[in-house]
Amino acid sequence: MFIIAIANQKGGVGKTTTAINIATAMAATGWRTLLIDLDPQGNASTGLGVHAASREVSSYDLLVDEVTLDSAIVPTAIPRLDLIPATVDLSGAEIELVSVEGRTHRLDKALSAHTGHDICFIDCPPSLGLLTLNALCAADTLLVPLQCEFFALEGLSQLLQTVDQVQQRFNPELGIIGIALTMYDRRNRLTDQVSDDVRDCLGKLVFDTVIPRNVRLSEAPSHGLPALIYDQHCTGSRAYMSLARELIGRFPAERQAA
Repeated sequence: MFIIAIANQKGGVGKTTTAINIATAMAATGWRTLLIDLDPQGNASTGLGVHAASREVSSYDLLVDEVTLDSAIVPTAIPRLDLIPATVDLSGAEIELVSVEGRTHRLDKALSAHTGHDICFIDCPPSLGLLTLNALCAADTLLVPLQCEFFALEGLSQLLQTVDQVQQRFNPELGIIGIALTMYDRRNRLTDQVSDDVRDCLGKLVFDTVIPRNVRLSEAPSHGLPALIYDQHCTGSRAYMSLARELIGRFPAERQAA
């Protein structure tokens, strides 16, 4: 199973929207896909139609109580897409794990022997705490959604420093598969400026596909659906399908086919 963490410690950059829709796109192209909601807000779970009352076992139980991965998996309404939901209990997990041995590798341990899926996405919280660290230790690579605004650039610098530290101390195999520009508004000159700056700095690491500002992407979660299901023809959905194709093209050769 190829594991991709979707992380950015800055909130409001389209991280969860990206996690939901890129996972849906991968499932639509035939990949057996698992999405792990590691954000205490549980927005990825809600956005896939798994409401709080039905989250009997969650990513909290996976990390803190070490339940089996299979017992935490919830099927979604989307073929080939499964979910490990999050609950508000997850907000206390970092405190509960402070004194636990091997606390940074609890998720890695849970995922290590799993063979039921081809690919796994981890939706991280908007912070660089122990939950995100668990995701980075378990992941093969990192996908970074980046909002096209000035403050996002400052946050990106901090995230890249964290990745470097994780590579040195915990997971030397961790890579960055790409940076996805989100909330792209061609009418805004600042958007183009930020895009140009990021591409000048990071070159081919930045995906060619950009995710536009699109009202359908914002509406879809309130219906418990990914935008690709809610309105597959909107510009946001088409962009995420394009991003998924580009993402697959960056996989190692042995991962190219599901």
